[in-house]
Amino acid sequence: MAKPFMGNCIVVVHFDLPKRTEEQAVKGATSTAPIYRGLAAKGLIRKDYLNGDAGTGGVYLWETRASAEAWFTEDRMVELTQRFGVRPRLSWYDTHVTVDNLKGETRVNGEALAEAG
Repeated sequence: MAKPFMGNCIVVVHFDLPKRTEEQAVKGATSTAPIYRGLAAKGLIRKDYLNGDAGTGGVYLWETRASAEAWFTEDRMVELTQRFGVRPRLSWYDTHVTVDNLKGETRVNGEALAEAG
């Protein structure tokens, strides 16, 4: 029997760093984007880079919490701390309901709901 789909996992990574210029943010993000493109096979669906007055970081959408946990190990946290000079804070969220306007659907635990027309 197949294991039931339990929803995706979102991890918000936050660094307490000053807001960068758009040019700095784009340069930094595009330089690391190939790393995250390569994580598709390990369960990363999407990453959005963040840059704002409250800090910098990223929003990661993973297929499962286990996939996210496999990436965000203590060794990864040490690596990120060394790279950015400050330890990131991670917030973990399970996401069971998704409104996807690009696909025109609402999904519950990965299954599209029948929309009333």
